[in-house]
Amino acid sequence: MNTDRIKKEYKRWLERCMYVQPVDRDIAEELKAIRDDEASIEDAFYRDLAFGTGGLRGVIGAGTNRMNVYTVAKASQGLSDYVKKHFPENERKIAVSFDSRIKSDRFAQVASDVFAANGIRVAVYKELMPTPCLSYAVRALGCAAGVMITASHNPSRYNGYKVYGADGCQITIEAAAEIQGEIEKLDIFEDIKIAGDISADEGAPVSSVPEAVYTAFVGEVKKQSVLFGDEVNKNVSIVYSPLNGTGLKPVLRVLRESGYTNITLVPEQEQPDGNFPTCPYPNPEMREAMELGMEYAAKCGADLLLATDPDCDRVGIAVRNETGEYELLSGNETGMLLLDYLCSQRSRHGKMPDDAVLVKTIVTTDMAERIAARYGVRTVNVLTGFKYIGEQIGLLEKQGKEDSYLFGFEESCGYLSGAYVRDKDGVGGSFLICEMCAYYRTRGISLLDRLNELYAAFGYCLNTLHSFPFEGAAGFERMRSIMARHREGVDKIGSKKVLETLDYSEGLDGLPKSDVLKYRLDGDCSVVVRPSGTEPKLKLYISVSAKDKETADVVEQTVFEAFCGLLC
Repeated sequence: MNTDRIKKEYKRWLERCMYVQPVDRDIAEELKAIRDDEASIEDAFYRDLAFGTGGLRGVIGAGTNRMNVYTVAKASQGLSDYVKKHFPENERKIAVSFDSRIKSDRFAQVASDVFAANGIRVAVYKELMPTPCLSYAVRALGCAAGVMITASHNPSRYNGYKVYGADGCQITIEAAAEIQGEIEKLDIFEDIKIAGDISADEGAPVSSVPEAVYTAFVGEVKKQSVLFGDEVNKNVSIVYSPLNGTGLKPVLRVLRESGYTNITLVPEQEQPDGNFPTCPYPNPEMREAMELGMEYAAKCGADLLLATDPDCDRVGIAVRNETGEYELLSGNETGMLLLDYLCSQRSRHGKMPDDAVLVKTIVTTDMAERIAARYGVRTVNVLTGFKYIGEQIGLLEKQGKEDSYLFGFEESCGYLSGAYVRDKDGVGGSFLICEMCAYYRTRGISLLDRLNELYAAFGYCLNTLHSFPFEGAAGFERMRSIMARHREGVDKIGSKKVLETLDYSEGLDGLPKSDVLKYRLDGDCSVVVRPSGTEPKLKLYISVSAKDKETADVVEQTVFEAFCGLLC
Protein backbone atom coordinates (compact mmCIF):
# COMPACT_ATOMS: atom_id res chain seq x y z
CA MET A 1 0.00 0.00 0.00
CA ASN A 2 1.46 3.37 -1.04
CA THR A 3 1.21 5.49 2.11
CA ASP A 4 2.85 8.50 0.42
CA ARG A 5 0.20 8.46 -2.31
CA ILE A 6 -2.57 8.23 0.30
CA LYS A 7 -1.21 11.20 2.26
CA LYS A 8 -0.79 13.25 -0.91
CA GLU A 9 -4.36 12.57 -2.04
CA TYR A 10 -5.73 13.39 1.41
CA LYS A 11 -3.89 16.72 1.38
CA ARG A 12 -5.21 17.50 -2.12
CA TRP A 13 -8.78 16.85 -1.01
CA LEU A 14 -8.27 19.03 2.04
CA GLU A 15 -7.10 21.89 -0.16
CA ARG A 16 -9.61 21.52 -3.00
CA CYS A 17 -12.97 20.27 -1.80
CA MET A 18 -14.18 23.61 -0.43
CA TYR A 19 -13.73 25.35 -3.77
CA VAL A 20 -14.58 22.85 -6.50
CA GLN A 21 -18.14 22.12 -7.65
CA PRO A 22 -20.09 20.37 -6.22
CA VAL A 23 -19.35 21.78 -2.75
CA ASP A 24 -20.22 19.77 0.36
CA ARG A 25 -19.01 21.37 3.56
CA ASP A 26 -19.59 18.14 5.52
CA ILE A 27 -16.67 16.64 3.64
CA ALA A 28 -14.36 19.50 4.53
CA GLU A 29 -15.25 19.18 8.20
CA GLU A 30 -14.66 15.42 8.16
CA LEU A 31 -11.28 15.84 6.46
CA LYS A 32 -10.20 18.29 9.12
CA ALA A 33 -11.45 15.98 11.88
CA ILE A 34 -9.29 13.03 10.71
CA ARG A 35 -6.14 15.11 10.14
CA ASP A 36 -4.22 13.20 12.85
CA ASP A 37 -5.91 9.82 12.38
CA GLU A 38 -3.72 7.81 10.00
CA ALA A 39 -5.95 4.74 10.09
CA SER A 40 -9.04 6.75 9.07
CA ILE A 41 -7.13 8.53 6.30
CA GLU A 42 -5.83 5.21 5.00
CA ASP A 43 -9.27 3.59 4.94
CA ALA A 44 -10.79 6.61 3.18
CA PHE A 45 -8.10 6.89 0.49
CA TYR A 46 -6.40 3.49 0.05
CA ARG A 47 -8.40 2.88 -3.12
CA ASP A 48 -11.07 4.39 -5.34
CA LEU A 49 -14.57 3.16 -4.58
CA ALA A 50 -15.00 0.17 -6.88
CA PHE A 51 -17.45 0.49 -9.78
CA GLY A 52 -18.97 -2.78 -10.92
CA THR A 53 -22.22 -4.25 -12.20
CA GLY A 54 -23.87 -2.93 -9.03
CA GLY A 55 -22.41 0.53 -9.68
CA LEU A 56 -20.97 2.12 -6.55
CA ARG A 57 -21.72 1.29 -2.93
CA GLY A 58 -19.87 2.41 0.17
CA VAL A 59 -19.83 4.31 3.44
CA ILE A 60 -20.92 7.95 3.21
CA GLY A 61 -18.04 10.30 3.92
CA ALA A 62 -14.89 12.00 2.69
CA GLY A 63 -12.36 10.23 0.48
CA THR A 64 -11.94 8.27 -2.73
CA ASN A 65 -13.23 5.10 -1.02
CA ARG A 66 -16.41 6.79 0.17
CA MET A 67 -19.80 7.81 -1.19
CA ASN A 68 -19.79 11.59 -1.50
CA VAL A 69 -20.67 14.30 -4.01
CA TYR A 70 -17.25 14.03 -5.69
CA THR A 71 -17.25 10.26 -6.20
CA VAL A 72 -20.86 10.51 -7.42
CA ALA A 73 -19.96 13.34 -9.81
CA LYS A 74 -16.95 11.41 -11.14
CA ALA A 75 -19.06 8.28 -11.74
CA SER A 76 -21.69 10.42 -13.46
CA GLN A 77 -19.08 11.97 -15.74
CA GLY A 78 -17.81 8.51 -16.65
CA LEU A 79 -21.35 7.34 -17.36
CA SER A 80 -21.95 10.48 -19.45
CA ASP A 81 -18.86 9.79 -21.55
CA TYR A 82 -20.02 6.20 -22.04
CA VAL A 83 -23.51 7.28 -23.13
CA LYS A 84 -22.08 9.86 -25.56
CA LYS A 85 -19.93 7.16 -27.17
CA HIS A 86 -22.74 4.66 -27.61
CA PHE A 87 -25.89 6.70 -28.28
CA PRO A 88 -26.71 9.35 -30.89
CA GLU A 89 -27.55 12.78 -29.54
CA ASN A 90 -31.32 12.38 -29.85
CA GLU A 91 -31.23 9.19 -27.70
CA ARG A 92 -29.12 10.60 -24.89
CA LYS A 93 -31.47 10.60 -21.92
CA ILE A 94 -31.02 9.25 -18.39
CA ALA A 95 -33.69 8.51 -15.76
CA VAL A 96 -32.80 9.15 -12.11
CA SER A 97 -34.44 8.06 -8.86
CA PHE A 98 -33.44 8.02 -5.20
CA ASP A 99 -34.45 6.45 -1.91
CA SER A 100 -34.70 7.70 1.69
CA ARG A 101 -31.05 7.33 2.61
CA ILE A 102 -28.83 10.08 3.94
CA LYS A 103 -27.80 12.38 1.07
CA SER A 104 -29.72 10.34 -1.55
CA ASP A 105 -31.59 13.41 -2.79
CA ARG A 106 -28.33 15.39 -2.90
CA PHE A 107 -26.52 12.66 -4.84
CA ALA A 108 -29.44 12.47 -7.30
CA GLN A 109 -29.17 16.22 -7.84
CA VAL A 110 -25.40 16.06 -8.40
CA ALA A 111 -25.78 13.20 -10.90
CA SER A 112 -28.51 15.09 -12.75
CA ASP A 113 -26.39 18.24 -12.88
CA VAL A 114 -23.44 16.35 -14.37
CA PHE A 115 -25.60 14.63 -17.00
CA ALA A 116 -27.22 17.93 -17.97
CA ALA A 117 -23.85 19.66 -18.23
CA ASN A 118 -22.81 16.93 -20.67
CA GLY A 119 -25.76 17.63 -22.93
CA ILE A 120 -27.75 14.60 -21.75
CA ARG A 121 -31.44 15.06 -21.01
CA VAL A 122 -32.49 13.99 -17.53
CA ALA A 123 -35.83 12.72 -16.19
CA VAL A 124 -35.75 12.56 -12.39
CA TYR A 125 -38.54 11.46 -10.09
CA LYS A 126 -39.76 14.50 -8.14
CA GLU A 127 -39.96 12.42 -4.95
CA LEU A 128 -38.26 9.28 -3.69
CA MET A 129 -39.32 6.19 -5.62
CA PRO A 130 -38.45 2.46 -5.49
CA THR A 131 -35.83 0.80 -7.66
CA PRO A 132 -38.44 -1.03 -9.80
CA CYS A 133 -40.01 2.35 -10.66
CA LEU A 134 -36.61 3.46 -11.97
CA SER A 135 -36.27 0.30 -14.06
CA TYR A 136 -39.76 0.90 -15.46
CA ALA A 137 -39.07 4.57 -16.28
CA VAL A 138 -35.91 3.73 -18.24
CA ARG A 139 -37.88 1.69 -20.76
CA ALA A 140 -41.08 3.76 -20.64
CA LEU A 141 -39.18 6.96 -21.48
CA GLY A 142 -36.76 5.41 -23.98
CA CYS A 143 -33.67 6.25 -21.93
CA ALA A 144 -30.10 5.29 -22.70
CA ALA A 145 -29.47 4.59 -19.01
CA GLY A 146 -30.85 4.95 -15.51
CA VAL A 147 -29.37 5.72 -12.11
CA MET A 148 -30.85 4.71 -8.75
CA ILE A 149 -29.33 6.30 -5.66
CA THR A 150 -29.60 3.59 -3.00
CA ALA A 151 -27.64 1.16 -0.89
CA SER A 152 -30.62 -1.20 -0.80
CA HIS A 153 -30.77 -2.91 2.62
CA ASN A 154 -27.38 -1.80 4.01
CA PRO A 155 -27.04 0.08 7.33
CA SER A 156 -27.63 3.82 7.38
CA ARG A 157 -23.97 4.80 6.98
CA TYR A 158 -24.01 3.39 3.43
CA ASN A 159 -25.26 4.76 0.16
CA GLY A 160 -24.86 3.70 -3.45
CA TYR A 161 -25.24 4.43 -7.15
CA LYS A 162 -26.85 1.67 -9.25
CA VAL A 163 -26.65 2.00 -13.03
CA TYR A 164 -29.19 0.58 -15.47
CA GLY A 165 -28.91 0.02 -19.20
CA ALA A 166 -31.43 0.96 -21.89
CA ASP A 167 -33.12 -2.42 -21.36
CA GLY A 168 -34.04 -1.55 -17.77
CA CYS A 169 -31.58 -4.12 -16.35
CA GLN A 170 -28.61 -3.33 -14.18
CA ILE A 171 -25.61 -2.98 -16.47
CA THR A 172 -23.69 -5.99 -17.74
CA ILE A 173 -20.14 -6.92 -16.75
CA GLU A 174 -18.89 -5.58 -20.09
CA ALA A 175 -20.70 -2.25 -19.74
CA ALA A 176 -19.51 -1.86 -16.15
CA ALA A 177 -15.90 -2.47 -17.21
CA GLU A 178 -16.17 0.12 -19.98
CA ILE A 179 -17.77 2.72 -17.68
CA GLN A 180 -15.09 1.99 -15.09
CA GLY A 181 -12.50 2.65 -17.80
CA GLU A 182 -14.09 6.02 -18.54
CA ILE A 183 -14.14 6.86 -14.82
CA GLU A 184 -10.48 5.96 -14.39
CA LYS A 185 -9.49 8.49 -17.06
CA LEU A 186 -10.87 11.35 -14.98
CA ASP A 187 -9.37 13.54 -12.32
CA ILE A 188 -11.98 13.86 -9.61
CA PHE A 189 -11.55 17.66 -9.36
CA GLU A 190 -10.37 18.74 -12.82
CA ASP A 191 -12.37 16.72 -15.35
CA ILE A 192 -15.97 16.91 -14.20
CA LYS A 193 -18.56 18.95 -16.07
CA ILE A 194 -21.36 20.13 -13.81
CA ALA A 195 -24.29 22.50 -14.28
CA GLY A 196 -22.89 25.09 -11.90
CA ASP A 197 -19.86 25.52 -14.17
CA ILE A 198 -21.72 26.15 -17.43
CA SER A 199 -24.19 28.68 -18.75
CA ALA A 200 -27.87 27.70 -18.81
CA ASP A 201 -28.10 27.46 -22.61
CA GLU A 202 -25.19 24.98 -22.80
CA GLY A 203 -26.81 22.26 -20.72
CA ALA A 204 -29.58 19.79 -21.48
CA PRO A 205 -32.92 20.06 -19.70
CA VAL A 206 -33.72 18.35 -16.41
CA SER A 207 -37.40 17.41 -16.07
CA SER A 208 -39.59 15.33 -13.78
CA VAL A 209 -40.63 11.80 -14.65
CA PRO A 210 -44.29 12.24 -15.68
CA GLU A 211 -46.91 11.11 -13.17
CA ALA A 212 -48.38 8.98 -15.97
CA VAL A 213 -45.27 6.78 -15.92
CA TYR A 214 -45.73 6.02 -12.22
CA THR A 215 -49.44 5.34 -12.73
CA ALA A 216 -48.64 3.00 -15.63
CA PHE A 217 -46.19 1.11 -13.39
CA VAL A 218 -48.94 0.64 -10.77
CA GLY A 219 -51.25 -0.65 -13.51
CA GLU A 220 -48.67 -3.20 -14.67
CA VAL A 221 -48.26 -4.51 -11.13
CA LYS A 222 -52.01 -5.05 -10.79
CA LYS A 223 -52.07 -6.94 -14.10
CA GLN A 224 -49.98 -9.69 -12.47
CA SER A 225 -53.03 -10.99 -10.58
CA VAL A 226 -53.77 -14.67 -11.26
CA LEU A 227 -57.21 -14.84 -9.67
CA PHE A 228 -58.84 -15.03 -13.11
CA GLY A 229 -62.28 -14.42 -11.60
CA ASP A 230 -61.86 -16.59 -8.49
CA GLU A 231 -63.72 -15.27 -5.46
CA VAL A 232 -61.52 -14.33 -2.50
CA ASN A 233 -62.09 -12.53 0.78
CA LYS A 234 -59.73 -9.56 0.57
CA ASN A 235 -60.35 -8.55 4.17
CA VAL A 236 -57.19 -10.34 5.29
CA SER A 237 -55.47 -8.48 8.11
CA ILE A 238 -52.14 -7.10 6.90
CA VAL A 239 -49.42 -5.27 8.83
CA TYR A 240 -47.02 -3.40 6.56
CA SER A 241 -43.67 -1.73 7.21
CA PRO A 242 -41.73 0.21 4.55
CA LEU A 243 -38.72 0.10 6.94
CA ASN A 244 -38.50 3.92 6.60
CA GLY A 245 -37.94 3.59 2.85
CA THR A 246 -39.68 4.18 -0.47
CA GLY A 247 -42.42 1.55 -0.34
CA LEU A 248 -45.14 3.45 1.53
CA LYS A 249 -46.79 5.24 -1.37
CA PRO A 250 -46.67 2.58 -4.13
CA VAL A 251 -47.36 -0.48 -1.98
CA LEU A 252 -50.37 1.10 -0.28
CA ARG A 253 -51.71 2.39 -3.59
CA VAL A 254 -51.50 -1.00 -5.31
CA LEU A 255 -53.05 -2.86 -2.37
CA ARG A 256 -55.86 -0.41 -1.73
CA GLU A 257 -56.78 -0.07 -5.40
CA SER A 258 -56.92 -3.90 -5.52
CA GLY A 259 -59.33 -4.13 -2.57
CA TYR A 260 -56.96 -4.87 0.32
CA THR A 261 -57.88 -2.20 2.86
CA ASN A 262 -57.45 -3.96 6.22
CA ILE A 263 -53.89 -2.66 6.50
CA THR A 264 -52.07 -1.52 9.65
CA LEU A 265 -48.83 0.43 9.25
CA VAL A 266 -45.89 0.19 11.64
CA PRO A 267 -45.84 3.89 12.64
CA GLU A 268 -42.18 4.03 13.72
CA GLN A 269 -41.13 2.70 10.30
CA GLU A 270 -43.79 4.38 8.15
CA GLN A 271 -42.13 7.61 7.01
CA PRO A 272 -38.86 7.88 5.06
CA ASP A 273 -35.87 8.21 7.40
CA GLY A 274 -32.33 7.40 6.33
CA ASN A 275 -31.23 6.88 9.93
CA PHE A 276 -33.49 3.81 10.24
CA PRO A 277 -33.88 4.42 13.99
CA THR A 278 -35.77 1.21 14.83
CA CYS A 279 -34.12 -1.10 12.26
CA PRO A 280 -30.37 -0.37 12.06
CA TYR A 281 -29.99 -3.06 9.40
CA PRO A 282 -33.12 -2.54 7.26
CA ASN A 283 -33.06 -5.94 5.58
CA PRO A 284 -36.39 -7.84 5.57
CA GLU A 285 -34.47 -11.11 5.46
CA MET A 286 -33.36 -10.49 9.03
CA ARG A 287 -35.42 -11.02 12.17
CA GLU A 288 -34.02 -7.84 13.77
CA ALA A 289 -35.59 -5.72 11.02
CA MET A 290 -38.91 -7.55 11.34
CA GLU A 291 -39.23 -7.65 15.14
CA LEU A 292 -41.21 -4.42 15.53
CA GLY A 293 -43.56 -5.40 12.73
CA MET A 294 -44.15 -8.78 14.35
CA GLU A 295 -45.06 -7.03 17.61
CA TYR A 296 -47.72 -5.01 15.79
CA ALA A 297 -48.92 -8.12 13.96
CA ALA A 298 -49.39 -9.87 17.30
CA LYS A 299 -51.38 -6.91 18.67
CA CYS A 300 -53.61 -6.90 15.58
CA GLY A 301 -53.87 -10.65 15.24
CA ALA A 302 -52.80 -10.08 11.64
CA ASP A 303 -52.76 -12.82 9.03
CA LEU A 304 -49.64 -11.42 7.38
CA LEU A 305 -46.72 -9.10 8.03
CA LEU A 306 -45.04 -7.47 5.02
CA ALA A 307 -41.85 -5.42 5.07
CA THR A 308 -40.01 -3.90 2.11
CA ASP A 309 -36.41 -2.72 2.20
CA PRO A 310 -35.50 0.98 1.71
CA ASP A 311 -35.50 0.93 -2.10
CA CYS A 312 -38.47 -1.49 -2.14
CA ASP A 313 -37.04 -4.13 -4.41
CA ARG A 314 -37.19 -6.83 -1.70
CA VAL A 315 -40.08 -7.94 0.47
CA GLY A 316 -39.99 -10.16 3.56
CA ILE A 317 -42.96 -11.73 5.32
CA ALA A 318 -43.96 -13.29 8.62
CA VAL A 319 -47.10 -15.38 9.13
CA ARG A 320 -49.04 -16.59 12.14
CA ASN A 321 -48.68 -20.25 13.06
CA GLU A 322 -51.07 -22.57 14.92
CA THR A 323 -49.96 -21.28 18.33
CA GLY A 324 -50.51 -17.64 17.34
CA GLU A 325 -46.81 -16.84 17.10
CA TYR A 326 -45.29 -15.29 13.99
CA GLU A 327 -42.78 -17.13 11.87
CA LEU A 328 -40.45 -15.32 9.50
CA LEU A 329 -40.35 -17.08 6.13
CA SER A 330 -37.12 -17.14 4.17
CA GLY A 331 -36.84 -15.74 0.68
CA ASN A 332 -36.62 -19.31 -0.60
CA GLU A 333 -39.82 -20.33 1.20
CA THR A 334 -41.78 -17.30 0.01
CA GLY A 335 -40.44 -17.77 -3.52
CA MET A 336 -41.51 -21.42 -3.58
CA LEU A 337 -44.99 -20.49 -2.34
CA LEU A 338 -45.34 -17.80 -5.02
CA LEU A 339 -44.05 -20.10 -7.75
CA ASP A 340 -46.47 -22.84 -6.77
CA TYR A 341 -49.38 -20.38 -6.49
CA LEU A 342 -48.71 -18.83 -9.91
CA CYS A 343 -48.28 -22.22 -11.57
CA SER A 344 -51.32 -23.82 -9.99
CA GLN A 345 -53.59 -20.88 -10.84
CA ARG A 346 -52.38 -20.62 -14.41
CA SER A 347 -52.63 -24.37 -14.93
CA ARG A 348 -56.11 -24.57 -13.42
CA HIS A 349 -57.42 -21.72 -15.56
CA GLY A 350 -55.63 -22.71 -18.77
CA LYS A 351 -53.43 -19.61 -18.65
CA MET A 352 -50.00 -21.24 -18.59
CA PRO A 353 -47.82 -19.68 -21.32
CA ASP A 354 -46.15 -21.79 -23.98
CA ASP A 355 -42.67 -22.95 -22.95
CA ALA A 356 -43.15 -21.34 -19.51
CA VAL A 357 -39.86 -20.40 -17.86
CA LEU A 358 -38.75 -20.01 -14.24
CA VAL A 359 -35.49 -18.09 -13.80
CA LYS A 360 -33.60 -18.40 -10.53
CA THR A 361 -30.06 -17.84 -9.28
CA ILE A 362 -27.62 -20.67 -8.59
CA VAL A 363 -27.76 -19.98 -4.82
CA THR A 364 -31.58 -20.18 -4.75
CA THR A 365 -33.17 -23.40 -3.53
CA ASP A 366 -33.07 -26.33 -5.95
CA MET A 367 -36.52 -27.34 -4.68
CA ALA A 368 -37.97 -24.59 -6.87
CA GLU A 369 -36.80 -26.52 -9.93
CA ARG A 370 -38.72 -29.59 -8.75
CA ILE A 371 -41.88 -27.55 -8.20
CA ALA A 372 -41.57 -25.99 -11.65
CA ALA A 373 -41.09 -29.38 -13.27
CA ARG A 374 -44.36 -30.64 -11.78
CA TYR A 375 -46.19 -27.98 -13.81
CA GLY A 376 -44.12 -28.45 -16.95
CA VAL A 377 -42.20 -25.21 -16.40
CA ARG A 378 -38.59 -25.04 -17.61
CA THR A 379 -35.96 -23.70 -15.18
CA VAL A 380 -33.05 -21.46 -16.16
CA ASN A 381 -30.30 -21.01 -13.54
CA VAL A 382 -28.22 -17.82 -13.58
CA LEU A 383 -25.48 -16.18 -11.51
CA THR A 384 -26.27 -14.34 -8.29
CA GLY A 385 -27.81 -10.95 -9.01
CA PHE A 386 -31.25 -10.14 -10.34
CA LYS A 387 -29.72 -8.44 -13.37
CA TYR A 388 -29.10 -11.90 -14.76
CA ILE A 389 -32.78 -12.75 -14.36
CA GLY A 390 -33.65 -9.50 -16.14
CA GLU A 391 -31.16 -10.41 -18.86
CA GLN A 392 -33.01 -13.69 -19.47
CA ILE A 393 -36.29 -11.79 -19.89
CA GLY A 394 -34.58 -9.62 -22.51
CA LEU A 395 -33.34 -12.71 -24.37
CA LEU A 396 -36.86 -14.14 -24.41
CA GLU A 397 -38.15 -10.79 -25.69
CA LYS A 398 -35.66 -10.84 -28.58
CA GLN A 399 -36.97 -14.31 -29.51
CA GLY A 400 -40.54 -13.04 -29.48
CA LYS A 401 -41.22 -15.19 -26.40
CA GLU A 402 -41.49 -12.54 -23.68
CA ASP A 403 -44.78 -14.08 -22.51
CA SER A 404 -42.98 -17.33 -21.72
CA TYR A 405 -41.37 -15.70 -18.70
CA LEU A 406 -43.46 -16.84 -15.74
CA PHE A 407 -41.53 -15.96 -12.61
CA GLY A 408 -38.07 -15.14 -11.34
CA PHE A 409 -36.73 -15.09 -7.81
CA GLU A 410 -33.63 -15.16 -5.67
CA GLU A 411 -33.14 -16.36 -2.10
CA SER A 412 -32.62 -12.80 -0.81
CA CYS A 413 -36.35 -11.93 -0.94
CA GLY A 414 -36.35 -10.71 -4.55
CA TYR A 415 -39.31 -11.64 -6.79
CA LEU A 416 -40.69 -10.68 -10.19
CA SER A 417 -43.77 -11.92 -12.01
CA GLY A 418 -44.16 -10.39 -15.47
CA ALA A 419 -41.74 -8.56 -17.74
CA TYR A 420 -42.87 -4.99 -17.04
CA VAL A 421 -39.59 -4.26 -15.20
CA ARG A 422 -36.19 -5.95 -15.38
CA ASP A 423 -35.30 -6.00 -11.70
CA LYS A 424 -36.83 -7.49 -8.59
CA ASP A 425 -39.94 -5.65 -7.43
CA GLY A 426 -41.04 -5.32 -3.81
CA VAL A 427 -44.25 -3.58 -4.89
CA GLY A 428 -45.30 -6.44 -7.17
CA GLY A 429 -44.06 -9.00 -4.67
CA SER A 430 -46.16 -7.45 -1.88
CA PHE A 431 -49.23 -7.44 -4.12
CA LEU A 432 -48.94 -11.12 -5.12
CA ILE A 433 -48.14 -12.24 -1.57
CA CYS A 434 -51.31 -10.53 -0.30
CA GLU A 435 -53.36 -12.07 -3.11
CA MET A 436 -51.92 -15.52 -2.37
CA CYS A 437 -52.61 -15.15 1.34
CA ALA A 438 -56.22 -14.07 0.66
CA TYR A 439 -56.75 -16.91 -1.82
CA TYR A 440 -55.62 -19.62 0.58
CA ARG A 441 -57.31 -18.09 3.63
CA THR A 442 -60.63 -18.01 1.75
CA ARG A 443 -60.18 -21.76 1.32
CA GLY A 444 -59.25 -22.34 4.97
CA ILE A 445 -55.54 -22.82 4.33
CA SER A 446 -52.67 -20.79 5.77
CA LEU A 447 -49.42 -20.09 3.96
CA LEU A 448 -47.66 -22.38 6.45
CA ASP A 449 -50.15 -25.13 5.67
CA ARG A 450 -49.38 -24.82 1.97
CA LEU A 451 -45.62 -24.71 2.60
CA ASN A 452 -45.83 -27.92 4.63
CA GLU A 453 -47.79 -29.54 1.80
CA LEU A 454 -44.93 -28.66 -0.56
CA TYR A 455 -42.36 -30.17 1.82
CA ALA A 456 -44.48 -33.32 2.08
CA ALA A 457 -44.56 -33.58 -1.70
CA PHE A 458 -40.92 -32.70 -2.49
CA GLY A 459 -38.96 -33.40 0.71
CA TYR A 460 -37.72 -30.96 3.34
CA CYS A 461 -35.06 -28.50 2.15
CA LEU A 462 -33.19 -26.11 4.45
CA ASN A 463 -31.33 -23.17 2.92
CA THR A 464 -29.28 -20.77 5.04
CA LEU A 465 -27.07 -17.77 4.41
CA HIS A 466 -24.13 -16.75 6.60
CA SER A 467 -22.05 -13.58 6.13
CA PHE A 468 -18.50 -12.99 7.33
CA PRO A 469 -17.49 -9.29 7.41
CA PHE A 470 -14.04 -8.23 6.19
CA GLU A 471 -13.72 -4.48 6.60
CA GLY A 472 -11.02 -2.23 5.17
CA ALA A 473 -7.95 -2.90 3.08
CA ALA A 474 -6.75 -5.84 5.19
CA GLY A 475 -10.17 -7.46 5.07
CA PHE A 476 -10.34 -7.11 1.30
CA GLU A 477 -7.01 -8.88 0.89
CA ARG A 478 -8.03 -11.62 3.32
CA MET A 479 -11.19 -12.36 1.31
CA ARG A 480 -9.11 -12.73 -1.84
CA SER A 481 -6.72 -15.05 -0.02
CA ILE A 482 -9.57 -17.25 1.29
CA MET A 483 -11.09 -17.65 -2.17
CA ALA A 484 -7.67 -18.47 -3.67
CA ARG A 485 -7.01 -21.09 -0.98
CA HIS A 486 -10.37 -22.75 -1.51
CA ARG A 487 -9.65 -23.03 -5.23
CA GLU A 488 -6.71 -25.27 -4.35
CA GLY A 489 -9.26 -27.96 -3.44
CA VAL A 490 -11.58 -29.07 -0.64
CA ASP A 491 -12.33 -32.80 -0.27
CA LYS A 492 -14.65 -32.73 2.73
CA ILE A 493 -16.78 -30.25 4.67
CA GLY A 494 -17.63 -31.73 8.05
CA SER A 495 -19.05 -35.21 7.58
CA LYS A 496 -20.05 -34.43 4.00
CA LYS A 497 -17.87 -35.56 1.14
CA VAL A 498 -17.36 -33.08 -1.72
CA LEU A 499 -18.64 -34.83 -4.85
CA GLU A 500 -17.98 -31.96 -7.25
CA THR A 501 -16.47 -28.47 -7.15
CA LEU A 502 -17.90 -25.90 -9.55
CA ASP A 503 -15.63 -22.89 -10.09
CA TYR A 504 -17.37 -20.05 -11.92
CA SER A 505 -14.26 -17.83 -12.08
CA GLU A 506 -13.60 -18.78 -15.71
CA GLY A 507 -17.25 -19.09 -16.69
CA LEU A 508 -19.31 -22.26 -16.37
CA ASP A 509 -22.49 -23.67 -17.93
CA GLY A 510 -22.60 -20.75 -20.33
CA LEU A 511 -22.61 -18.21 -17.49
CA PRO A 512 -20.24 -15.21 -17.28
CA LYS A 513 -17.09 -15.31 -15.19
CA SER A 514 -17.80 -14.77 -11.50
CA ASP A 515 -15.88 -15.18 -8.25
CA VAL A 516 -18.07 -18.04 -7.01
CA LEU A 517 -17.34 -21.57 -5.80
CA LYS A 518 -20.05 -24.23 -5.38
CA TYR A 519 -19.46 -27.56 -3.67
CA ARG A 520 -21.90 -30.37 -4.37
CA LEU A 521 -21.93 -32.60 -1.28
CA ASP A 522 -23.28 -36.09 -0.78
CA GLY A 523 -26.90 -36.42 0.35
CA ASP A 524 -28.19 -33.72 -2.04
CA CYS A 525 -26.47 -30.96 -0.05
CA SER A 526 -24.40 -28.06 -1.34
CA VAL A 527 -22.29 -25.10 -0.24
CA VAL A 528 -21.72 -21.90 -2.23
CA VAL A 529 -19.14 -19.30 -1.22
CA ARG A 530 -18.61 -15.91 -2.84
CA PRO A 531 -17.52 -12.38 -1.93
CA SER A 532 -20.43 -9.95 -1.91
CA GLY A 533 -20.49 -7.65 -4.91
CA THR A 534 -21.77 -4.72 -2.84
CA GLU A 535 -20.49 -5.16 0.72
CA PRO A 536 -17.18 -6.10 2.43
CA LYS A 537 -18.45 -9.60 3.21
CA LEU A 538 -17.86 -13.20 2.30
CA LYS A 539 -21.19 -14.99 1.83
CA LEU A 540 -21.81 -18.67 2.53
CA TYR A 541 -24.94 -20.41 1.24
CA ILE A 542 -25.75 -23.86 2.66
CA SER A 543 -28.46 -26.12 1.22
CA VAL A 544 -29.45 -29.30 3.06
CA SER A 545 -31.98 -31.93 2.00
CA ALA A 546 -33.28 -34.19 4.78
CA LYS A 547 -36.29 -36.17 5.93
CA ASP A 548 -37.40 -33.42 8.35
CA LYS A 549 -36.45 -30.01 9.77
CA GLU A 550 -34.76 -31.39 12.90
CA THR A 551 -32.39 -33.58 10.89
CA ALA A 552 -31.68 -30.75 8.44
CA ASP A 553 -30.83 -28.34 11.29
CA VAL A 554 -28.24 -30.75 12.69
CA VAL A 555 -26.61 -31.33 9.30
CA GLU A 556 -26.57 -27.60 8.51
CA GLN A 557 -24.87 -26.79 11.80
CA THR A 558 -22.11 -29.35 11.28
CA VAL A 559 -21.48 -28.07 7.74
CA PHE A 560 -21.42 -24.46 8.96
CA GLU A 561 -19.00 -25.19 11.80
CA ALA A 562 -16.73 -27.13 9.46
CA PHE A 563 -16.64 -24.27 6.98
CA CYS A 564 -15.82 -21.79 9.76
CA GLY A 565 -12.78 -23.95 10.44
CA LEU A 566 -11.75 -23.61 6.80
CA LEU A 567 -11.70 -19.81 7.16
CA CYS A 568 -8.77 -19.94 9.57
